[in-house]
Amino acid sequence: MPQTRLPRSIFLATAAAALLPAAASAAPQGTLPAVFPQPVSMRLTGAALELGKEATIVGADTADAETLTLVRSALAAAGVEKVGTARALPAKSGGTVVVIGTARSAPVRTAISRLGGTLPDQREGYALLSDAHGDGTLVVLAGQDAGGLYYAAQTLRQLTARGTMPAVSIADRPAMAIRGTIEGFYGAPWSMEDRARHLDFLGSVKANTYVYSPKDDPFARDKWRDAYPQATLDALKTLIDQARRHHVRFTYAISPGPSICYSRPSDVQALQRKFEVFRSMGVRSFYIAFDDIEYTKWNCDEDRAALGEPGQRAAGLAQANLSNTIYRWLKTKDGDQAELMIVPTEYFNTTESPYKAALREVDPAVFVQWTGTDVVPPAISIGDAKAATKAFGRKTLLWDNYPVNDYGESTGRLLMAPYARREAGLSGELSGILANPMNQEAPSRVAVFGSAAFAWNDRGYDADRAWKAAARMLASGDAATTEALMVFFDAQHLAPTFGSQPWQPSAPRLKATLDEVTDAITSGNAPAREAALERLKTTADALATASDTIRAGVADQGFVAQSQPWLDALQLWGRSLQATTSGLSAANQGSPRAGGFFAQARALAAQAEKLQTIPGTTRPQGAIKVADGVLDRFVAEAPSLIYVPGSAAAGD
Repeated sequence: MPQTRLPRSIFLATAAAALLPAAASAAPQGTLPAVFPQPVSMRLTGAALELGKEATIVGADTADAETLTLVRSALAAAGVEKVGTARALPAKSGGTVVVIGTARSAPVRTAISRLGGTLPDQREGYALLSDAHGDGTLVVLAGQDAGGLYYAAQTLRQLTARGTMPAVSIADRPAMAIRGTIEGFYGAPWSMEDRARHLDFLGSVKANTYVYSPKDDPFARDKWRDAYPQATLDALKTLIDQARRHHVRFTYAISPGPSICYSRPSDVQALQRKFEVFRSMGVRSFYIAFDDIEYTKWNCDEDRAALGEPGQRAAGLAQANLSNTIYRWLKTKDGDQAELMIVPTEYFNTTESPYKAALREVDPAVFVQWTGTDVVPPAISIGDAKAATKAFGRKTLLWDNYPVNDYGESTGRLLMAPYARREAGLSGELSGILANPMNQEAPSRVAVFGSAAFAWNDRGYDADRAWKAAARMLASGDAATTEALMVFFDAQHLAPTFGSQPWQPSAPRLKATLDEVTDAITSGNAPAREAALERLKTTADALATASDTIRAGVADQGFVAQSQPWLDALQLWGRSLQATTSGLSAANQGSPRAGGFFAQARALAAQAEKLQTIPGTTRPQGAIKVADGVLDRFVAEAPSLIYVPGSAAAGD
């Protein structure tokens, strides 16, 4: 549905909350703040710093507008009311001085030396140093390049979210060169407003790539030879410009496979013509998708004549030749800025085949995507990635099909479990990670927050901490809203594969509680049973009230709107569990009223089970799932846990 884009100030406040612990307002000064993605190196160097009411930025003219806006907003969050600028470090130390710039800046090098820091020499690396200096405070934001400086400002934004500035020394750099998302799902594409919000979000989590590849964009697939309407190009140009401001590479993808004639010069020229339109708008990164096509037949007689009988090897050679032709053309246009990615027809597993052998002819500089050991893999190990390197002749770019929900096993689900079961150390075997999100943009951020943090620092990544930080981000740091979101995330925890076994279980937090309650009830210990019923009441109340808390506390109304039927279902299931709890309590007291409560619980559960996904937004459509296999089972089996003589529901 149409949504109004959040003002920048609200977005930043929302994103900044990711760093805050649940009781951030009570955190003592001088404690190490949480920063996401986790920096490679971060240590405290002293007590919390006083920034005062005025500050001077040295090197403001060397930073781009978005970076400077982040720095100014971070200073304001720490109480600075007036910000001036200067070209050089002041002769006398006093007040707050913020030095910003890249490694080429003389003031930056001087300030780093004064504070005893080092600047990582890797692309997009940065240093952030802050400490007392003379009679004032010195803060240094140093980027190896413009991207690194922008990421330093993103970290500063998080450091000041408490309203104070810690004395810290941070040396940070990304583990993977490519980090971000590919809008590569089937079903309704995101709206332009969704994409705009997503680009803001990607910048905030230090992701640097967004691939525009919606399967249901006809001008990128079925009608790939045809020109886009001008209105669509104008909207995409706005996104391209926005991506650049947030240091995100906008990558345009096209899927010619269903109809292309590889040997027909006019088709090659049509592909170049399409890319040239986006080049004129500033795009330098392109993508050819050969996935989800029949590759043992040709689309034209010319290919049979030029390439022989169709088959795996012939298809691999045809795709390699096309990719190399396009890459050489891009290189003549854009030199070192030219970037090309492809996703092959055999995009999962590492089994050797005639197709993969032929595809290894693709120029080594072209990025080849791989989804893991399966289309939706239960885990990805270093060994898996090494096997992929051998199979495709280069380190692959992981297309991670999580949290995408456009396949049958995901029907009725939001996939909001933590980003997990990707092995630390994968950064040594992959060129990067692009997560394939859901049809629902805002709920996708829960998992993408984790995938971006993993791609930045896989060895320092903690899945549970990142998961909770994603909740705090959406909650703008509010503790009650954060906990309500964690209840919601847990109810949407199940992550399916293409098989019958999910790779993430359903509602593990809730299941642990319900299992404890069941064990206590069936133990025969009366005090334990009473205590368990009290815990169950607390849990049921949390489920029943979480949706209203989220609706009131989450500033991003896109998240609320896109989650609406799941929030409605969670509320009904929570009320069903409340009625079940009342029934068990009545049964524990031998009251015949238990049956009425259990009947009410069944009626509420039936209402919840009738709720459907939002029409036109998700493929496939279906009934909403909430903690399925856990909550529904408990509600159904609860009446049999305690026998009440004379109750009509006894034994139900």
